[in-house]
Amino acid sequence: IKCFVVDVKQGMRGPEITLSRSHPALVKQLFALEVPEIGDRIVEIMGIAREAGHRTKISVRTHRSGVSAKGALIGPMGARARAVMDELHGEKIDIVRWSDNPVELAANALNPADIISIEVDSENKAIHVVVPQDQLSLAIGKRGQNVRLAAKLLGWKIDIKSEEEKRQEMQNAITLLSTGAPVSTIPCVTVEATRPADVLFRLICDSVLAFDRDILTNAPDGIALFER
Repeated sequence: IKCFVVDVKQGMRGPEITLSRSHPALVKQLFALEVPEIGDRIVEIMGIAREAGHRTKISVRTHRSGVSAKGALIGPMGARARAVMDELHGEKIDIVRWSDNPVELAANALNPADIISIEVDSENKAIHVVVPQDQLSLAIGKRGQNVRLAAKLLGWKIDIKSEEEKRQEMQNAITLLSTGAPVSTIPCVTVEATRPADVLFRLICDSVLAFDRDILTNAPDGIALFER
């Protein structure tokens, strides 16, 4: 049986060793045994998020052109990844390509769900994701597992909305701004501008580009506010 050594210390009756099979580092070490490119420092595991016994997400990168980091961990016919999963009694493992760009890494971590848009709030380390309605449950995962592991892997909060939810949110924001509501009271406004007219203009542009002009039909006063 393979375990990860968490701690070694001198106890009352001699040396005490703490072992774990649920520690995320166990998965890393199991792949190191199976993937020679890791020992050769051609491929590197950048992050691991794990819910032991259920699912693990791993981000990987390559240090050599022409070498696929994902392919190295998966192995010929999936043999390397399958060997690790067998050792973990069938625990599912998602291998994603690492990126220093949080938008790209978030999209990779939420795979296989299709992504419409990703907005980054660097100040609060939050990522807002919009997906098609039929992809919402896939992106979130069973009992929220997929998005939860993706958030752990990134170290950012991830908020996922369907396209329809986002459309309604933006329409509500445009309506509120057109009635003179303070910018600070609009939940979905993350732009730096504080003048209602500036924020309204940004929301209108984003709405038209991301969805369609029909989103503006319920807020005709908003156009007048911008023109002033």
